[in-house]
Amino acid sequence: MRSAGVLGAAAAALAAWSLFEAQWVEEVELEVPVAGLHPDLDGLRILHLSDFHLGTLSLNGRALGKALDWADSRAYDLAVVTGDLLSRRRGTETLVGALASLRAPLGTFAVLGNHDVAETRDPFSRPGDPAALDRGGAILLADTSRVVERGSARIQVAGLSPEGWWAYRRPGDLADAGADLRILLCHFPDVIARLRPGDFDLVLAGHLHGGQICLPHPRGKLRLEHLRARYWEGLHWTRAGILHVSRGLGTSFVPFRFLARPEVTVLTLRGEN
Repeated sequence: MRSAGVLGAAAAALAAWSLFEAQWVEEVELEVPVAGLHPDLDGLRILHLSDFHLGTLSLNGRALGKALDWADSRAYDLAVVTGDLLSRRRGTETLVGALASLRAPLGTFAVLGNHDVAETRDPFSRPGDPAALDRGGAILLADTSRVVERGSARIQVAGLSPEGWWAYRRPGDLADAGADLRILLCHFPDVIARLRPGDFDLVLAGHLHGGQICLPHPRGKLRLEHLRARYWEGLHWTRAGILHVSRGLGTSFVPFRFLARPEVTVLTLRGEN
C-alpha cells in the first residue's frame, strides 16, 4: 500500500509538472549568419510561431497568450506561422485575435499543418476555416509566394500546403531566383530533404513539438512523438540551406510537455563577414 501511495504521488507530481511545462514558454532570440546576405537585410528580424493547436481542452491558449505578450515587447520585421493552428473549430476566434495582434511591418505569413486539414489520428478533428487567417490579417501561402521589400532588397516568402509539400514535384520550383532572400515556410521539417542547394536561404518549420514528452537518455533525450525525425528543434545548417524547427506552443493528444518547453522565437539575420 505504501509503495502504491508513493507511486501515485510521484505520478501526480509528474503530471502537475508536465502541465506547468506546457505553459512555460521559452523566449528565444537567435542570430543567424546568412552567406551573401544583402546589406539592406542585415538585422532583419523574423518572429517564428508554430503549432498553436487551439480549441482543445488544454493550456495551449495560455501558452500562445504568453508568447504574444513577449512578442509585443520585441521589434520584428516579419511574422511567420508554420501550421497546426487549430485542432478544434471552437478555437477559431482565438486564432483570429492572436493573428490580429501581430505587428509586423513586412507582413504576417502562414501555412497550414496537418491538423488544420484534419489529416491526423485525432478522431474529433475537423478542417479549420482558412478564411480565419485573412480575418486576422495574415496571408495564407498554399504552394504560393509573395515578395516584400526592405530597402532595395527583395524578400520572397513562399509556403507549402500540407498536401503540396509532398505532392509538389519540386518544392524548389517555387523559388524566385531574382529575390535577394528566399524564405520557405512548411509545417514539416522533412521538406529540407526535397530541396536543392540554393533553392531557399532559410526554411522555417514546426510539427514535431520537440518530441513533446521526452525522457532523459544517455545520448540526450528519448522523444516520444515522431520517433524517426531527423531535425527535432532549433537551427540546422544543411546542404539545402538553413533550417529552423520550432518546438511550437501547443500540445496534441495530451495536454502535457516534458523536457520540451513551448517556444517563441525571433531570428535576426546577419551577413557573414
